[in-house]
Amino acid sequence: MSDTRRPYVVGLTGGIGSGKSTITRLLIGFGIEVIDADDIAREVVTPGSPALNALVERFGTKILAADGTLKRERLRGLVFTDTEAKRWVEDLLHPVIRARILERIARSTSLWLLLSVPLLLENKQAYDFVDRILVVDVPESVQLARTMLRDNATKEEVSRIMQSQLSRGKRLAAADDIVENTSDPLQLQEQLLRLVKRYEELAHARHQNS
Repeated sequence: MSDTRRPYVVGLTGGIGSGKSTITRLLIGFGIEVIDADDIAREVVTPGSPALNALVERFGTKILAADGTLKRERLRGLVFTDTEAKRWVEDLLHPVIRARILERIARSTSLWLLLSVPLLLENKQAYDFVDRILVVDVPESVQLARTMLRDNATKEEVSRIMQSQLSRGKRLAAADDIVENTSDPLQLQEQLLRLVKRYEELAHARHQNS
């Protein structure tokens, strides 16, 4: 997707508990268009969808709630320690999610937009159309504490999830920009406003050169 007439795409990512949702809400408040890959992932497995039908054929109706919707936590539990099953699910869903995201980007009239993808760097090839990577960063101790509180999870459960994700050091090394989400709300807004200005400039420059 090299068409320079499309919006400039900033990919937002970060480890579990880093506060990606907080950053996304603030940017929406600034009037920035946001595409959330998690929302798209839910859209492509609605009842009756080809993707959900394929999942049920593979794993059975135990992955469905009473209303026929996907119990995502049940599916995650089934594939978390099964590498082959996890790869099968990813091979099924990632192309569908990618196609839906590209459709949304193609319809957008924004100069630039934010694409929020929790595992952007773990699946970088699937998101090779992203122009710039913004990483939300907090210390690992903060990730652990926030996620335990948010999800009512044990330290061991959260640690396993963190270990399955890219390390903090590798995320930071891959970042074009970093937003530190441990500062007070005013400082956080100031960080984001500086980034918004930078992305507007980058998007304008690309469009002028196209």
